[in-house]
Amino acid sequence: MSTNGRPEADVIASFQDGHTFSKKRMEEAFASGAFSEPPKRAPKLALDTKQSAESIDVIVNELGLTRHLAEQALARHNGNLIATLRNLVRPPSE
Repeated sequence: MSTNGRPEADVIASFQDGHTFSKKRMEEAFASGAFSEPPKRAPKLALDTKQSAESIDVIVNELGLTRHLAEQALARHNGNLIATLRNLVRPPSE
């Protein structure tokens, strides 16, 4: 028991700043159903594999983006490398 008469929570982790993570709060988070479904992912757009791989390589090598970001940008422009590059190098509009 703690000094205030209430039972202490079953502490899972204590942090340097004095905060703790308790079992009860963890159970409440899972009971809410927030973790019952896997996260939803956007469907991948089907692009020509050889052409898209070459286009992704161009974007990655020339602009220094990650492959994932290059794939997303290319998919947004239906595999059109020119439109993708124009969009990626365009300054943000004010």
